[in-house]
Amino acid sequence: MATQAQHTDKVLVVDDDSRIRDLLRRYLTQEGFEVLLAEDGKALTRVLLREPVDLIVLDLMMPGEDGLSVCRRLRG
Repeated sequence: MATQAQHTDKVLVVDDDSRIRDLLRRYLTQEGFEVLLAEDGKALTRVLLREPVDLIVLDLMMPGEDGLSVCRRLRG
């Protein structure tokens, strides 16, 4: 009988506030998720070029490229 490989959902947390990133990382890790972190839209792009993610938790009010702009860019 073949067994399926266990898949852990990957969540990318994007926020310019390191305290919020850390809080979400700790909570989501405790809930069984693999958590990746990014501090802005550029870091998000670097992560996505390396590996796919299942969900992105995106801060809307980041300095520079705000979360809505990042979302539009990802959808486009």
